[in-house]
Amino acid sequence: MMKITEVRTKADAKEFIKMARFIYKDDKEWIQPLDKDIEAVFNTQENPSFKSGEATRWLLKSNTNQTIGRIAAFYSELYNKSTAEKTGGIGFFECVNSKDAARLLFDTACKWLTERGIKAIDGPINFGEKDRFWGLMVSGFKNPSYLETYNPPYYQALFENYGFKKTVEQSTSEITAADFNYERFKRIASRVLQNPDYGFEHYRDSEIEKFSQDFMCIYNLAWAHRPDFTPMTMERVMTTMKALRPILQEDLIWFAYANNEPAGFYINVIDVNQIFKHLHGKMNLWAKIKFLWFKKFGRVNRCRGIVFGVIPKYQNLGLETGMIIKCHEALQNFKYIQSSELAWIGDFNPKMHSLFDALGAKTTKIHYTYQLKV
Repeated sequence: MMKITEVRTKADAKEFIKMARFIYKDDKEWIQPLDKDIEAVFNTQENPSFKSGEATRWLLKSNTNQTIGRIAAFYSELYNKSTAEKTGGIGFFECVNSKDAARLLFDTACKWLTERGIKAIDGPINFGEKDRFWGLMVSGFKNPSYLETYNPPYYQALFENYGFKKTVEQSTSEITAADFNYERFKRIASRVLQNPDYGFEHYRDSEIEKFSQDFMCIYNLAWAHRPDFTPMTMERVMTTMKALRPILQEDLIWFAYANNEPAGFYINVIDVNQIFKHLHGKMNLWAKIKFLWFKKFGRVNRCRGIVFGVIPKYQNLGLETGMIIKCHEALQNFKYIQSSELAWIGDFNPKMHSLFDALGAKTTKIHYTYQLKV
């Protein structure tokens, strides 16, 4: 008989992370997320979502005491500011291929949320930012990127059989230097690049506060129209930028300015999952030494665009193309990088899909965000 228990001790929390190895023990594509990245989500001191919310986790064990599943449930007023009804979330779901096991996990999480007045449940999502651990992979089960959800294909049936309905389709595209229509877009971009009203700057860590402020301004204007929008704060931006420092390359992060005001950004990082696959989730002293060695000599061959935005009044003026050209030209200094991944673009953003199609990008992965009415 299966038994489900709430995570309460440090040992339970370690088991919550470790049990994923059991699910993926025969999957050569899986790259274990860093323990610290998952731990941070459930750290009340590190995750600002706890200021107005709550989260908990459960472990599912078989009759032989083998951990065969896990799930987390959470809610936050930060998330509910952008929803019409009180909405919670589930995430960090892992489970053997069993409807009964999945049902017990879902039942437990849903009961906990409904007891707190939740009327709709999104999942699988993160208890925090949407740039990580968000959505269920339903296509493209290879080359998972840093902080990207990766899961077995059978998870889709487990979610849908329980009653979760797709609400958002998120696609990830990839473009190589050979496929990029450089000459065409260089001509298109030349107009905006030569216009004195517009300027382009790459990120400089020595001015982290300035660029964090610019990022916050752009983000809050560019996404304000979205029904699920949650305003960005300076604290959240600074925390994220500091956390990303080990994988940032200054000249792969570009900002556009129009009439001396922040207008757009294109944030890229190197695909450090190519390094993290050698670290097995750890970031101790030895792992840090390995990280630095692989970063310098490991020939990481892909970068990843994690967020791209232009405020509405400056859209369709060429700033998007200008930032892409600037980043592409900077990439020529990274001799091993062969492609750039563009993640993730929702089905609610046809303009961005059209732009990526025109660039020559090809869809490589698809994630779904689901919702369950309760």
